[in-house]
Amino acid sequence: MRPVDLAREHGLSTQAVRNYEEAGILPAAARTETGYRTYTPRHAQALRAFLALVPAHGHATATAIMRAVNAGTVEQALRLIDESHAQLLDDRRTLQAVEQALGDLTGTRPPGGTGRRGTEARGEAAEAGAEGTFIGPLARRLGLRPATLRKWERAGLVRPRRDPRTGYRVYTAADVRDARLAHQLRRGGYLLEQIAPLIGQVREAGGVEPLEAALQGWRDRLSARGRAMLSAAAALEAYLSPPD
Repeated sequence: MRPVDLAREHGLSTQAVRNYEEAGILPAAARTETGYRTYTPRHAQALRAFLALVPAHGHATATAIMRAVNAGTVEQALRLIDESHAQLLDDRRTLQAVEQALGDLTGTRPPGGTGRRGTEARGEAAEAGAEGTFIGPLARRLGLRPATLRKWERAGLVRPRRDPRTGYRVYTAADVRDARLAHQLRRGGYLLEQIAPLIGQVREAGGVEPLEAALQGWRDRLSARGRAMLSAAAALEAYLSPPD
């Protein structure tokens, strides 16, 4: 096949096909006597595998996987895939933690929740007590830097009061709850400007619709990634196991 033949199947340019070969995504092409590249069904299979890997694992990881396969280091490629699957599982756990944090906001158990987050939140409320907690202990509890909490305060995510004697920030149980929710949403990839109105609307109106809509979009993206991983696995297996 010519580069244009390989490109047309996927709506690519011939330059894109050449770039993929140079990047190691495709095996090296043979050359005619006049220097033109020639591709085989094996190259087409490699291209299909790569294009299936991109929505599942991201462009950079998909490139690394194909490079490893074409270099003969299949174990390295499988390791990269395992790491990507582990990240998806971690993202699912993060989503569950956010849903549990939402349950703390509303006093209800989220779908599929175990109640573990609610127990933790009650423990934090007891620890904060009537006097509240300071920025250092809260930052350590969440695994953050105090500067991060100060940045979140400027963005309106948390609203600690000031101790009238010392001027120190004092975080009540509600502030701890908001900080935890912000932390989970940040782990989920949301920007501060996206989180602030969600927390503000839930805090002020007592409604969860804005946050629930965001979480549903997150669920859909995780499901799409999971399905894409299934398709990518099939395409890569076909490339790894050519017919006899």
